[in-house]
Amino acid sequence: MAVQRIEIGRGDLWKCKAKALQLRLLDRFRVAVDRHRRRPQIFSAASDGYFTSTVQRWLNRFRDFRRDSLQSPTAFYRKRVSKDFNAGEESVVIRMVQSVAVPLLGNMCHVFMHGLNRVQVYGVEKLHDALLHRPKNKPLLTVSNHVASVDDPFVIASLLPRSVLMDAQNLRWTLCASDRCFKNSVSSAFFRSVKVLPVARGDGIYQKGMDMAIAKLNSGSWVHIFPEGSRSRDGGKTMGSSKRGVGRLILDADTIPMVIPFVHTGMQEIMPLGANLPRIGKTVTVLVGDPIHFDDLLNVGGVENMSRGKLYDAVASRIGQQLQRLKVQVEKLASEQSVKLQQATAGITDRAADMLQQVDWGSFGAGSTKDKDLLCEIQSSQDATYQQEPRSSDRGFRIGLSYESGIISSMRGYMDSTELLGFAARGLFMNYRAKENTASVRDVGPVRAWKQFLEANLLGQCNNTC
Repeated sequence: MAVQRIEIGRGDLWKCKAKALQLRLLDRFRVAVDRHRRRPQIFSAASDGYFTSTVQRWLNRFRDFRRDSLQSPTAFYRKRVSKDFNAGEESVVIRMVQSVAVPLLGNMCHVFMHGLNRVQVYGVEKLHDALLHRPKNKPLLTVSNHVASVDDPFVIASLLPRSVLMDAQNLRWTLCASDRCFKNSVSSAFFRSVKVLPVARGDGIYQKGMDMAIAKLNSGSWVHIFPEGSRSRDGGKTMGSSKRGVGRLILDADTIPMVIPFVHTGMQEIMPLGANLPRIGKTVTVLVGDPIHFDDLLNVGGVENMSRGKLYDAVASRIGQQLQRLKVQVEKLASEQSVKLQQATAGITDRAADMLQQVDWGSFGAGSTKDKDLLCEIQSSQDATYQQEPRSSDRGFRIGLSYESGIISSMRGYMDSTELLGFAARGLFMNYRAKENTASVRDVGPVRAWKQFLEANLLGQCNNTC
């Protein structure tokens, strides 16, 4: 019993020491926390009450000024921009580079579109009149649909004459996303040299890039913009809605600009989605519309009480509706021109076939006993080809020549319709087997050349196969 009491006493002693240690640690921790949380009172209500109330009053006034005077991010207002905005960043060197780079790029794109492709433009005189004959200091804003990444400068360069392309000062300014055109210092320097302004996606309509575009309009310059904001993702089949940013460009400028719309189709074939290089041999159709006016929107009663955002939306909606109407018209024009081109190509092919039937194949060594069989073979081959293959401007005219015992046992291939027409025309000059004088033979050099070519190339191959 005595041993047990001693052990219990020792246990209680250790518990008491542990509890005392715990209380001591808690007390020290509480003192440290209190010292950490304690702040010296700078202003005393008893001694410095007047100073404290003055500071509080000024703080309240500043808060009220920010709430009442400054616009919130979700509010719309007219932000005035000087025409000299950002002029300090445009050095003399940049302007000198622009005077060389812009005409050079414009002429290269003009040659590419009209030399390596086919461009059909309707109503281009409306754009030329706005460029050359608008009032002095009257800004110009052009709007169009956005199909390919090279819409600007390819389409714009195809609409302008050479005299305008050489004037770098009066050529267009345009906008491009900073994450696409201004990724690094090299691309930034290039696009700045060709009069491109950076805009940041998601920064709203009051960002610096939009202010720079308004500054260009205030100075009477020409600005081109895509109201959709981005390229079409379905190859130009549909057109997106116009964003309110174009409304701000028009309404916040010091002078309402002249707005010229145009819509194009066919650029999706020159620069399809995912392509790295533009293609050639394509057809682009452009339709320039009448100027868009907004006097009825600005002169309507109660416009002063209308919110700025609604005005932006109304202007953007009108531009979008006009572009949609032009899109329907340009697609109709493009389809009509495509049908006419196919008919013209088919007509050339038919005329070439008729002229082939009139060629004296005896002058080429074909003989006179097989002429009727030759004509029948040509006609039957032509009819069979028309039934099996559709007529197209990209597909040549297929012709087959066959003899059972003639010098040509088989010759089948593809020939362009214009080449076929020229070949047949050369054979119509003269039947020099019937006319044996040397003067006549000397006059038909092309026929003799064709005969020598056929005898040297085709006859040997045919004899070897036979």
